[in-house]
Amino acid sequence: MLRPSRPKSMLRAFLAMEASAGLVLMACAALALLLANSPLASTYFVSLKANVGPLSVLHWINDGLMAVFFLFVGLEVKREFLDGQLASWSNRMLPGIAAAGGVIAPAAIYVAFNSGETIRGWAIPTATDIAFALGVLSLLGSRVPTSLKVFLATLAV
Repeated sequence: MLRPSRPKSMLRAFLAMEASAGLVLMACAALALLLANSPLASTYFVSLKANVGPLSVLHWINDGLMAVFFLFVGLEVKREFLDGQLASWSNRMLPGIAAAGGVIAPAAIYVAFNSGETIRGWAIPTATDIAFALGVLSLLGSRVPTSLKVFLATLAV
């Protein structure tokens, strides 16, 4: 007996879209920018320092959510290494060299402009923009070549 198909909920349809992650990322970034530059800024920054369990909200974001993000990116790159566009050494060379340059160049620029205690933040500029780059690519969907998405994901890891 065939069951009649149920219509998808709006949430399920949204989550099935390739661009949904990018849309959520851009909406959250826009909301954070609006809050940080509004009369609610002090409340916003205090809420980031509020403890949820053993860590502050900011630590949960920085340590927890970013770890999950890089786990998923790493799993995607592993899939590409095993049976995707990065399965051969010749295809791995360009993303590998770009990844090394993507770590070394921003860190070198940071170190050139900082000294003393602030030099410990050299790793910050090496990873902060890749999530937004992947989010924008997901917004563009199938109009972006898969090789570019794989290249950026490899660069991220």
